[in-house]
Amino acid sequence: MNLAALVLVPLVAGLLAWLVGRRSDPAARLVALSGMGIDLGIVISLWVRFPGATAGSEAAASSSRWVEQLDLRWIPELGIRIHLAVDGLSLLMISLTALLGVVAVAVSWTGIRKQVGLFHFQVLFALAGIMGVFLALDLFLFLLFWELMLVPTYFLIVIWGHENRRAAGLKFFLFTQSGGLLMLLSILGLHFLHGAQTGEYTFDALRLAGTNLPGAAGTLLMLGFFLAFAVKLPAFPLHPWLPDAHTAAPTAGSIILAGLLLKTGAYGLIRFAVPLFPEASARLAPWAMAMAVAGIIYGGFAAFGQSDMKRLIAYTSVSHLGFVLLGIYAGTPAALEGAVLLMVCHGVTTGALFALAGSVQDRLGTRDMASLGGLWTSTPRLAAMTLFFALAAMGLPGMGNFAGEFLVLLGVFATHVLPAVLAATAMVISVIYALTLVRRTVFGPARSTAASAVRDLGAPEMVVMGGLTLLILYLGLFPQTLLGAVRPFLQVIPGGGP
Repeated sequence: MNLAALVLVPLVAGLLAWLVGRRSDPAARLVALSGMGIDLGIVISLWVRFPGATAGSEAAASSSRWVEQLDLRWIPELGIRIHLAVDGLSLLMISLTALLGVVAVAVSWTGIRKQVGLFHFQVLFALAGIMGVFLALDLFLFLLFWELMLVPTYFLIVIWGHENRRAAGLKFFLFTQSGGLLMLLSILGLHFLHGAQTGEYTFDALRLAGTNLPGAAGTLLMLGFFLAFAVKLPAFPLHPWLPDAHTAAPTAGSIILAGLLLKTGAYGLIRFAVPLFPEASARLAPWAMAMAVAGIIYGGFAAFGQSDMKRLIAYTSVSHLGFVLLGIYAGTPAALEGAVLLMVCHGVTTGALFALAGSVQDRLGTRDMASLGGLWTSTPRLAAMTLFFALAAMGLPGMGNFAGEFLVLLGVFATHVLPAVLAATAMVISVIYALTLVRRTVFGPARSTAASAVRDLGAPEMVVMGGLTLLILYLGLFPQTLLGAVRPFLQVIPGGGP
């Protein structure tokens, strides 16, 4: 029942936080943090049982890919089951969810003062939906969790957000709901087509993977999945909701959006879109890779042109996740492994950068880099963390993001030289915008009169940032730990290995 607990614990803790928050804000924060702490403990227990935790990658690859499963009847008349499962890929994603869930609650400890209980309910409600997305193998249940995570994220933006929050929340909701509708139609089409061929009407992805899909039908059904996941990724040109949502969202909302919600799009492509529609995905691959390269270049230039810290970080996600899309459709094991590694590392670095941007805004009342500067003198710990994660985001060797992008480029170059060259050239842009961010915020003269009186990061904040720092360094120096965990799954999907 560990898998059910991963979803139920945040829901229960969120409800309790809402209830106790009516009388005590500190109690609501403590309940929320405890709930995510329990989830993190469950994830750690799954790692202990994971074959790759005590054995090499070859031993992990030769063992059963499923660490744990929960498969119960739910609505048998419609072929709907409660089917949750964990393999190396989903274990990485739920680990990231639990970790960033703790960070999201921690960074909101003093920043949220309005309706604190309700705020933590929305945060944990969204995290529960994300956990479900990474665990569900029944497509109906997957879609349920997919929609579940969107509603609280919308309320986080419109209630606790910043400027233009209502317009940003509406844009986020319309884009993501439109994608969800397309995926619903494709799920139903796949369900009925499989039933007509086999007599078995099911939503289980493992059974649907063998469905015979004629050319046109397979392409149309695949596009419903692809567009839904590409919107969430977000892939260029389906990204317009992202900068506004990030800019308007509170710090915890930005961490959840960038660190986790975007990863659900990439996860959906790897888990469902490619394995369910291998032939149609192969036909789409050149177009998907073109979108990826366009996103890498566009996101980098757009980030360079921003003056708002959060907006700059948001556009970097369009660029970096372009590498993820490129790796997924390159059709080589190295590129796919690099895409998964980059998903995790991007979640950590971008989550940290949004937390730091929130700290800057809480202390100085602005995120406009034209009004910042001089943080190295006034707040050296905050400045040092900003410098470190900016360097990690631009792909400094020795850090996890570099390892992920290098593997993607290595894998793409083996089969598609031009996209690899264009993507590699565009990496120079990341150096420019990362150093611009550092120069305008960390160094130079202080342009805010309040800068000299600003308090630096305290011990609790340094514990959080220090932990994320060590994780990025570990993933950069020892990426094989992560790759060994996910390789058994990647070897059974098209392009993932022998």
